[in-house]
Amino acid sequence: MGFSGIDFPEIDAYYPKMEKTGSELKVWLIGVLPITGFALMAYASTVEPFRAANVLSRRRLYEVINIAPSLAPVASSGAASVTPQATIKQPLNLDYLFVVAGGNPMVFKDRDIFAFLGRMSRFGARLGGVSAGPAILALAGLMGGRRMTVHWEHGEALSESFPNLMIERTLYVIDRDRLTCAGGTAALDLMLELITNHHGSQFASLVSDWFLHTEIRPSIGPQRSGMPARVGSSNGVILDAVKFMENHVADPMSLPDLALAAGVSERQLNRLFQQKLGRSTMGYYRDLRLDKARNLLTNSSLPLTEIAYATGFANSSHFSRLFSEYFGRAPSSFR
Repeated sequence: MGFSGIDFPEIDAYYPKMEKTGSELKVWLIGVLPITGFALMAYASTVEPFRAANVLSRRRLYEVINIAPSLAPVASSGAASVTPQATIKQPLNLDYLFVVAGGNPMVFKDRDIFAFLGRMSRFGARLGGVSAGPAILALAGLMGGRRMTVHWEHGEALSESFPNLMIERTLYVIDRDRLTCAGGTAALDLMLELITNHHGSQFASLVSDWFLHTEIRPSIGPQRSGMPARVGSSNGVILDAVKFMENHVADPMSLPDLALAAGVSERQLNRLFQQKLGRSTMGYYRDLRLDKARNLLTNSSLPLTEIAYATGFANSSHFSRLFSEYFGRAPSSFR
């Protein structure tokens, strides 16, 4: 592949510095293991920064290798697929290996892939997970004693199944030889961080600008939009109440306790929820817990009774009745 023909003053100002030590530049070998049903945005955000780095530098700084159990194309969650260049049975000398996954990772049980990941770790590859990929690394037993993150959709299910994991709700986490990322465009920020480590912040900024990504986000950035956008109100009393609700899903607070925490009377709190959100305070709280339950049903293999208890319902029959009324479907239909 040729790398000529890109002429920008910013690149030309930086490129000679790289040219002087061109013979010393390491070609980083990046393995990508897409799992059937992976999200295209997460995959593209993982591989495209390395392609852009090669194009902009006019050099082969990175080599990306798609890997799968066989050489058959791996289907994404959309209409596209990825054709692997190597299989998990081949000897591979990788610097990094990223697992890109979507769907429900908690039901993933491919022992050959688990063995491959363990083998690559022993051979010295730095292991990474994107979107649901960190959950697969955890299922493989490879995240013990290391901080990590995962897409917010899978965080609760992973915590329920592995309570000892050190899960952070951030964009990405780099802990020694483990790199985990929440997915989506957060993968772009993680790969730009790697490019920064390899070639400096100036060059990484040029790669970022190539994607009209004008600011590289720090790892500690939040995964989700601010609470006002999520809740649908900027009222401080409502936001305080919802924050307490989200922190007390398994052990629901009473209306008097919520009102006390939010600093208003029960009547005023109910009036605000009705005016701003169209629901009573406790009705909103119940629906929030049911939404959490649906997430656990979809993304974990926990028994129905445990999910009921984890979301603050006294028993599975009461939970099933309320769940069916809210979603119009039985809880078992989400499995």
